[in-house]
Amino acid sequence: MNELILILDFGGQYKELIARMVRSLHVYSEIKQGKTPADEVKKLAPKGIILTGGPNSVFSEGAPQCDPAVFDLGIPVLGICYGMQMMCHLLGGRVEAGNAGEYGRIETAIESDSPLMCDIKANPKVLMSHTDQVIELPQGFKRTASTANCLNAACEDQSRNLYGVQFHPEVAHSDCGRELMRNFLFGVCGASGSYQLDDYIEKSIRAIREKVGGKRVLLALSGGVDSSVCAALLSKAVGEQLTCIFVDHGLMRQNEGNDIEKIFSKKKLNFIRINAAERFLRKLKGVKKPERKRKIIGEEFVRVFEEESRQFNDMAFLAQGTIYPDIIESGGEFGDTIKSHHNVGGLPDNLSFEGVIEPLAGLFKDEVRIIGRKLGLPDRIVNRQPFPGPGLAIRVMGEVTARKLELLRKADHIVCSEIERLHNKPQQYFAVLTDVRSVGVKGDHRTYDYVIAVRAVNTSDFMTCEYTPLPHKILTRIASRITSEIKQVSRVVYDITGKPPATVEWE
Repeated sequence: MNELILILDFGGQYKELIARMVRSLHVYSEIKQGKTPADEVKKLAPKGIILTGGPNSVFSEGAPQCDPAVFDLGIPVLGICYGMQMMCHLLGGRVEAGNAGEYGRIETAIESDSPLMCDIKANPKVLMSHTDQVIELPQGFKRTASTANCLNAACEDQSRNLYGVQFHPEVAHSDCGRELMRNFLFGVCGASGSYQLDDYIEKSIRAIREKVGGKRVLLALSGGVDSSVCAALLSKAVGEQLTCIFVDHGLMRQNEGNDIEKIFSKKKLNFIRINAAERFLRKLKGVKKPERKRKIIGEEFVRVFEEESRQFNDMAFLAQGTIYPDIIESGGEFGDTIKSHHNVGGLPDNLSFEGVIEPLAGLFKDEVRIIGRKLGLPDRIVNRQPFPGPGLAIRVMGEVTARKLELLRKADHIVCSEIERLHNKPQQYFAVLTDVRSVGVKGDHRTYDYVIAVRAVNTSDFMTCEYTPLPHKILTRIASRITSEIKQVSRVVYDITGKPPATVEWE
């Protein structure tokens, strides 16, 4: 059985980053609700507990908190941001609203030879995102780090194995984050680091077989990384009990529908393609709000599946390639919804399936790719560009029409073909058809046509990202080709915003 690091969630948007970092250090992690009772925590026998950040204040009415008995279990605890504030508050410390909040990368002074701070440089820059702060530490605690505006940026009670950091070690913006987490897992918790993704595959296969039994499974196979890996995993688990349906909603990239059929119709799968482009466009007519578009597409996906599944008498389960970022961005018990995903928030309550299977729901995109390679999928599938479930509908700003989709496909094809010339490519890149028109001049004529935005980002986890500083030569060629080859476009702009404050997608 794998060693476990239990992550108690208090609504922080980075909670899956914590889980990902722990797993990347070869220690298994699971996320549970912050209010999980201490008795249940004890039964899980974790090597350590991590309390996540969150959007609340410890003073807010109904503010989430853990069972205080968790601190008496003798299990090492690391509180992060709100997790540190809550721990200190529950143990008798004093938390107050600071005179000035701290946001962004802040230089931090390490003030102790704490086991948590072992081999960390004296003044690392770390990501801070807080207004409240711990003013007085609980009895038995000592300060281990500080900043110019936060006296207690980290603290500990070594005798009880309780540790807290006000900053976020789980994000790439923190210089010392990985070292600090390694110190907690191995120096404090005594973990062995034996977890491998092979364990995840075998565990998932057992869970799928136990849930499905002899019944049949229906999967939406888009040909993207997530659905393809999901199909490979389900095929390994239940074999011919799996039917894969490719719903061509007409929102795919250029030539992608035909490519998907060419690849997967030759596999040992029951592959069915449904051409439903006109149906989806009718449903999207006049709709401009991004959340509404996502909901409509999600609901229509399910309707199409239900209709198609009627030809099967015993189709019991609907499978989906949902992954961790889908779940965190769709909100949680204490989190703020950033956007809904068609395979999470868009599903209606009246599904005519016995249940839903989401075997990748605990994985990040990079982990999904690793699983895909281990399952034998080709690189052209495993390394495919990330693509949202609602497709180009959320890259067409405003109302979606057949004319706009065709325009965007051409622009996106140009963007991708030019960027793919680079030796070091960004991790995601695409075009967006904005809902803005701009004055231009083509030949001797004044034009008033669309503006195309180009997006290219680098990220380790898709929870945060930085824009890619593409060479001007590439950007110039992209702009020249788009405005020359697509007569309805008069201007091309480049998006240089990171996440946060933006998201990867525009809608």
